[in-house]
Amino acid sequence: MRRILIIGAGQAGLQLALGLQSHGYDVTLLTDRDAQEVRDGRVLSSQCMFDSALRTERALGLDLWAERAPRIEGLGVSVGGPDGTRVIDWVGRLDAYAQSVDQRLKMSTWLETFAARGGRVELRQVSAADLDHLAGSYDLVLVASGKGRLASVFERHEEWSPYLRPQRALAMSYVHGLAPRPEHGFPAVRCNLVPGVGEFFTVPALTAAGPCDILLWEALPGGPADAFDGLRDPSEHLRVTLELMKAHTPWEYDRTRAGLELTDSGATLAGRFAPVVRRPVGELPGGGAVLGVADVVITNDPITGQGSNSAAKCAAHYLAAILAHGDRPFDRDFQQSAFDGFWASTGRSVTAWTNAMLLPAPPHALQLFGAAGELPAVADRFANSFDDPADVEEWLLDPGKAAAYLASAASAAVDAPVVVDAPVAGRG
Repeated sequence: MRRILIIGAGQAGLQLALGLQSHGYDVTLLTDRDAQEVRDGRVLSSQCMFDSALRTERALGLDLWAERAPRIEGLGVSVGGPDGTRVIDWVGRLDAYAQSVDQRLKMSTWLETFAARGGRVELRQVSAADLDHLAGSYDLVLVASGKGRLASVFERHEEWSPYLRPQRALAMSYVHGLAPRPEHGFPAVRCNLVPGVGEFFTVPALTAAGPCDILLWEALPGGPADAFDGLRDPSEHLRVTLELMKAHTPWEYDRTRAGLELTDSGATLAGRFAPVVRRPVGELPGGGAVLGVADVVITNDPITGQGSNSAAKCAAHYLAAILAHGDRPFDRDFQQSAFDGFWASTGRSVTAWTNAMLLPAPPHALQLFGAAGELPAVADRFANSFDDPADVEEWLLDPGKAAAYLASAASAAVDAPVVVDAPVAGRG
């Protein structure tokens, strides 16, 4: 039986561990916190997982909250003007629903499931120096510990890492009491773009206490919403969040009139990091090699909401590659090939899109965002790009392709047959 070590118990590490376990592999998982510590701790992330990522969980029987989590059916975009009004406001419909589950709930449950099925869980801190010893005891070592200290084992990929400093200051709250957008008629993620300030997102979600919403500020460093450094009191964090909503997204602040409260004492998080892509094979001093997983090697800003989605897809891709490899050695060629397949299918397009979204929107993108308010097909395509990020390269990132697509969408709308008494609910 092949022995595999996975370091890290997040979305990718646990999903891969449970997948390998289900196929009879001898899997050991190293993590620095047990399930109860994760469940009772501070929130780990914001997340919204779209259909193609959710299907990787369903394939392993891990979609344990499908009936409880809100079914997110759309994604809307608002662009604020200098007078506090919205110059753009629309919502696109998803082809299949998305969901968001508090990772404290998900990861603690998955960790307990892995252990209950006979998996070995070792609680310990792992340093880069430890990897040499560990690599000699397993057929394959995978590092899935996120942006932590082990990321230093993997060399920076300069071509795909244009940013040396954080491009956004992040501040997140899980709350109860946010009213729905009345014009939607269905749960939707809201993306609010405020020039000179940053972005503000709301995401319907599920936490241990039931349905909730995630509020996420992506503030331009040094700008008016970069106001969370040094805040330790969760209630103060929420107060600042609400003040910024009132000042910069008053249409979202209106949803708080009945009163908001944090879901629990660990419901806030703030920080910043620089996006980076690293080489996937970590070379160890003793001659061994380890394979990086998900955001260990591709760390993108959450502005495109792809972190958990990419992690799930990376876990699924690596699982398939390991199963297909059979009894052959998991050498450097295998490790590089496993990553290359993930990069080609998901990582490259997500990185290109995310890096582009961190820049001021170019004229062709603003034209598309504006047109989406009049052309539902454009709004829907943007919404579904979050499920299929590769599609953005076909219409959103390139000015020529954007112009051609917009012309075809406008022509199709003109030529569409008129439907009398068609339902219009859901277009905000």
